[in-house]
This record gives sequence, structure tokens and C-alpha cells, in this order.
Amino acid sequence: MTDTKEDILMTALRLFAQDGYEAVSVSKIAGELGMTKGALYRHYKNKRDIFDSIFERICQLDIERSKKVGFPEKEQDFFSITSVESVKAYMESQLYYWTEDEIACNFRRMLTLEQYRNPEMTKLYQKVLASGPINFIEDLFRKMMNQGTWHKGSAKQMAIELYAPFYLSLSILDAASGEEEKEEIVKLFITHIECFIEKYAKEKI
Repeated sequence: MTDTKEDILMTALRLFAQDGYEAVSVSKIAGELGMTKGALYRHYKNKRDIFDSIFERICQLDIERSKKVGFPEKEQDFFSITSVESVKAYMESQLYYWTEDEIACNFRRMLTLEQYRNPEMTKLYQKVLASGPINFIEDLFRKMMNQGTWHKGSAKQMAIELYAPFYLSLSILDAASGEEEKEEIVKLFITHIECFIEKYAKEKI
């Protein structure tokens, strides 16, 4: 990706996060960058093309993050080797990713705004930040139960119990007034993960 394409993508995402996808025009993006619409169209066909490129980047970042904590790229392989340690590492990385990575953070904020305005964005918000993660974690715990590394019970209830504080922590971190407050919130969430694992995992970290 050229520097110009990257600048367009990052500027558009920042504006989407600030004003919402629907409210931002190609003219506004171009104006923010000090270029003409024609110059912008040499890099992206339209606003939707910019959005699709942003989402493609988000998906790529998700794959890279998963690999870093020991999760394979293919879901079928992931479920066969997941350990308690990797679950803890993954949840911690999720929190940092959605609050500290500029692309992920702005994408999350954009979806939060647009979920009430656009049915397509509502579905995407659910897939990326709400029901999608819950279903993913539920399937994970069910597999771990079958492997004998997780105590039997309602996988759905466990998934909600783990994810709800994560979801709340994102909102609290968004409003945190300084680094000290952010560090305290992160510590509380990590403690939550550790207590959760202590409660349900058969193998301890």
C-alpha cells in the first residue's frame, strides 16, 4: 500500500469514528487530506472501497494477533490445540487490541455509532463485537469440555460470564482520564480472567 493510500485509509477511518460512516463524504475525506476527489479516486473507487479496505485490514490484524498468542489461522486447527494459557493470552490481547491499536479502536468506535443507523453495520457490529465473540467463545469452551480441560456446564453462560466484563472494560477505558486509571482497569480485567480460569479450568496456569 502506498503512503497516499494509507493516508486516505487512516484519515477516512478517523472521520468515520468521529462522525459515523454515513455522515462522511468522499469530498470531506479528500478535503481533510488537501486533495481533490479526482486524486482520491485514483486510489479508491468510492467510499465503500475505502471501507472494504479498512475491514480487510481489520481481518488481517486479527489473524496476526491470533498467531502471536498461539492460535492457528484455521478455526478447525485452533479448536484442537487450544490451552488454558492461550485463552488467557488471547483475551488480554483482545483488550489491548481494541483499545490501543489505532485502526481497531477507530473501527470499533465507528461501528458503535453506525449500529443504530445502518442495518448492515448493525450486523457487522454484532459479528465483530457482540454476538460473534460470544458464539466463538461458547464453541471454544464446548470443545475444551470435550477435551477434558474445562469443567462441564453451560458453555453459553460461561462465554457471557467471561465476555461481559471485557465488553464493559472497553467502554470504561474509552472514558478513562489518564494512564493510571487505564492501568487499573486493565489489572481488574486480567484479575477477572484469572479468577474465571481458576473457577472453570481443570488445568491451571
